[in-house]
Amino acid sequence: MATKSNSISKIESQGTQPKNGKLSVLYVRCSSIDQRTDRQRVNEGDFDWIIEDKISGNIEFFKRPGGAQLKKLIDDGIVSSISIWSIDRSGRNLLDILQTLKYCTEKNIQVNFLSQGLRTLDEDGKENPIAKMVISILGVIAEMQREQIREAQAQGIALAKARNAYHGRKQNTKETTADFLNKTKNTKALELLKKGYKGTEVSKIIGLSKTTVSKIKRLGLNK
Repeated sequence: MATKSNSISKIESQGTQPKNGKLSVLYVRCSSIDQRTDRQRVNEGDFDWIIEDKISGNIEFFKRPGGAQLKKLIDDGIVSSISIWSIDRSGRNLLDILQTLKYCTEKNIQVNFLSQGLRTLDEDGKENPIAKMVISILGVIAEMQREQIREAQAQGIALAKARNAYHGRKQNTKETTADFLNKTKNTKALELLKKGYKGTEVSKIIGLSKTTVSKIKRLGLNK
């Protein structure tokens, strides 16, 4: 006799009844804890389960907390479809996007990109070649845009330095504990640590190194 997976039992205990034992999942992501995902939650009532990540897009999809949770549901065989607002939300870069989609296709899971109106599988469950081509093109464009932003930031810093308007820390000066903890990301990290989040979780959510998070924990929690 078939038994329910732990994932299904947990989901049903929260009041969700998957159709035919399968979930339609909406995945949303934004880069930080103070950003909102309202725009991505299109017709959220149509989905059985919503997974939200508040983490940098530089993290590989299945290494994000929400991405890892989604992979667990996929591996348990209880996901029928995944809907994501846009292609750039489904991976760190084009390679990661394609690997994520390949994994879902091999599991016969339909992936819908809502803003682009794309579906990875045809009606007969076979891979949609046109969608794959368009996804590759849009993935490249998204990568180029991110690179342009990084270049613009680097150029801005270079110009500011040329005008003596960019000031790093002065030589032979030590950053105070208050200055360190008052940095935007560090403040958010400390808030999460105080709420009981683990250092590794904070590192992924905020996008800080584990060394920096350890320093925040040492200076901020042991005052």
